[in-house]
Amino acid sequence: MTICKSGLFTLLILLTLTVSIASAQLPGQPYASYWHPNDLLTWTPESDPDAPYNVSGIELSNRFVGPIKVNEHAREYEARIAALSIMYPSTSGNPSQGTNVFDCYTFNYWQYTQLLVMWGGSAGEGLILAPNPGVITAGHRNGVFVYGTIFFPPVVYGGQIDWVWDFVQKDGDTFPVADKLIEVAEYYGFDGWFINQETAGGNTQLAQDMRDLMEYIQINSDIRIMWYDAMIETGGIAWQNSLNINNDMFFEDDGIISNEMFLNFWWSANGLRLSAEYAENLGRSPYELYAGVDVQANGYYTNVNWDGVFPEGEAHMTSLGFYCPNWCYSNSPTHEVFYQRANRFWVGANRDPANTETTSPWKGMAHYVPATSPVISIPFVTNFNTGQGHFYAIEGDVCAEFDWSNRALQDVLPTWRWVTESSGTPLYPELDWDDAFCGGTCLKISGGLYPGFPTALHLYKTAVRLSDENILTVAWKSGEVGDASCLEIGLALNNWETFTYFDVGNSMVDGWNETEIDLSSHSGEYLNAIALRFDTDQAQPEYEIKIGRLGITTSEPDTPLPPSGLTVDAFQQIDDNNGTIRLKWNHSPDPAYTYFVFRQNADSTRTFLGGTPNNAYFVPSVIREGEETSTVIEVAAVSPGFNYSTADTVSIDWTITGIEETDFIFSFGILSTFPNPSSKTTSIRYSLHAENDVNIAVYSIDGRIIEEISDGIRSAGEHILDWNHLDAASGIYFVRLTSGECSDVRRTIVCNSTNQ
Repeated sequence: MTICKSGLFTLLILLTLTVSIASAQLPGQPYASYWHPNDLLTWTPESDPDAPYNVSGIELSNRFVGPIKVNEHAREYEARIAALSIMYPSTSGNPSQGTNVFDCYTFNYWQYTQLLVMWGGSAGEGLILAPNPGVITAGHRNGVFVYGTIFFPPVVYGGQIDWVWDFVQKDGDTFPVADKLIEVAEYYGFDGWFINQETAGGNTQLAQDMRDLMEYIQINSDIRIMWYDAMIETGGIAWQNSLNINNDMFFEDDGIISNEMFLNFWWSANGLRLSAEYAENLGRSPYELYAGVDVQANGYYTNVNWDGVFPEGEAHMTSLGFYCPNWCYSNSPTHEVFYQRANRFWVGANRDPANTETTSPWKGMAHYVPATSPVISIPFVTNFNTGQGHFYAIEGDVCAEFDWSNRALQDVLPTWRWVTESSGTPLYPELDWDDAFCGGTCLKISGGLYPGFPTALHLYKTAVRLSDENILTVAWKSGEVGDASCLEIGLALNNWETFTYFDVGNSMVDGWNETEIDLSSHSGEYLNAIALRFDTDQAQPEYEIKIGRLGITTSEPDTPLPPSGLTVDAFQQIDDNNGTIRLKWNHSPDPAYTYFVFRQNADSTRTFLGGTPNNAYFVPSVIREGEETSTVIEVAAVSPGFNYSTADTVSIDWTITGIEETDFIFSFGILSTFPNPSSKTTSIRYSLHAENDVNIAVYSIDGRIIEEISDGIRSAGEHILDWNHLDAASGIYFVRLTSGECSDVRRTIVCNSTNQ
């Protein structure tokens, strides 16, 4: 219910309200897929109009650990880390390819992660959630497996045992739902499924059928499975917190049944030791077991028995699985705070993976596992693009001035954040959303730079062999024309501990400078790492430089051929000046890092509309310019070396009706509460149509105010606020959003049981 006038919020309204009226959505918007088991049986790519927009298009990259280990405590080739992460606050309504909103959970510590599960699923929306293609793309660029979720909730959460029987139904020797799970994963391009069966009421036959379905997937595909320690071999729900005789048939049973097992959160050090021994006796690695740690409520304040899983100076016992490391984002008031908290979560309190010494029990994951890197081939180019911005720049020119987020446009970010070395006070590196060379972000380094006290900044671990065609490329911005950059690019050649430095020189223009350095004299040498060094012969108390691109490319540009067959799948005109577009095209015959979508402007410039590595894209906003009656849309291929093809073009025609421009992008209201039901924390996703002060009030079913939360002044668009309700009694609650004269209410269910 949305109320845009003053009035009393009566108990009668509170008790009769059961659901919010859905906010207006963009016409034509494709969404990530989700199903109940029998619904999945009817799915085909041909019958699902959103299916082409949910394809990633990026295969899983190879990655390596290598000889460089910046932290002496980290142990290579042992424990791995899994992230079960809420990438979008609800199962439904998850836009396939990003939105024109800056605020987004752009997870980017892939280097410490073996696999990421896009967590979701609910009784009311759907139990089976396919990962968003942007998440797949970002994970795959970094060599990380990406899984979808299959969630059979406890009965108190709305779970129904019939859904589990539907899931394991057989047709002769086949499992129809399993066949669809394989088809979905192969079509969309992700790697596996996390199966979480917590619905009580099963029996031995159901357990056997579940085991057989998992084996069927293993035999008939390369799709991977992670199994959650909940259902046991009798069919009952009894968390073992270990691998043992009660659940081993879901892990190994004369062959691999699940590739990984996520052990429930109540494990002990001795239980992990016994589980590791049990896995080895089955012929499996103990690091295919993931000791679960629930960080949804407390993040890096969570109490963890670190010595139990990672005994200092000894072999790791098992791997580690985080439930909801998205805490770093969902509990941060600003995006800057999110990046600070994420760095502390993954790297440690010192903001340095090489120095994790701290009095805090949480030392960061860099203390235990070395960073991996996908930089194993040339060309390699990064623009330090995090996957969101307040504008979009291409080759130093701003080509769009709107907020956006799209994980599929995230580059491979620095391996180490941040390893700086100086005999004085080192310069301060950070990601910067105020400037960019290509995308919405750049790397900014600032601080006092003085003679005799250079700063070295180690960025990327690499494993490539140089050829006589290779060049070092960097785009940078510092000072005025003629000013010294004070920048050298360091390459660790053959010996990873020794760097060869290349001077970038003086600033040639006021804006972005582009420098290329010939590496042909180093042909055949092995590149182990890339670093930056900053040095000066004059004191600079307020030194600052921005790095917008860094890479190793080839002297002959890898300019791709353009895509072909560009067509308008649908043009949805909203009013005389605004619309949305669904586009499709055929891939370039040459390798493409991504595709950029533009509109042609009357002055022969282009406005950036979006990007994807896929060959289908939804444009969330195209704006008519002046009195034009048609608009030309362009799609160009971008090579791995960031060279651009010519564009394929298509036109859309406007119907002039006299309808004035409408405020269609942002509506008002609570979009979702997730999870629902929930334990410990509920994420409240809401949207504002204009900047205003926000207040969230939580009411019990009898009309009492349980808690009031001020979220301050927020801009137009979507936002997320967490309600932590560890002390709240289980039951039905109502969440009321108030902003100005408008209010909205949504029902949510709290179930503070200890097994979640």
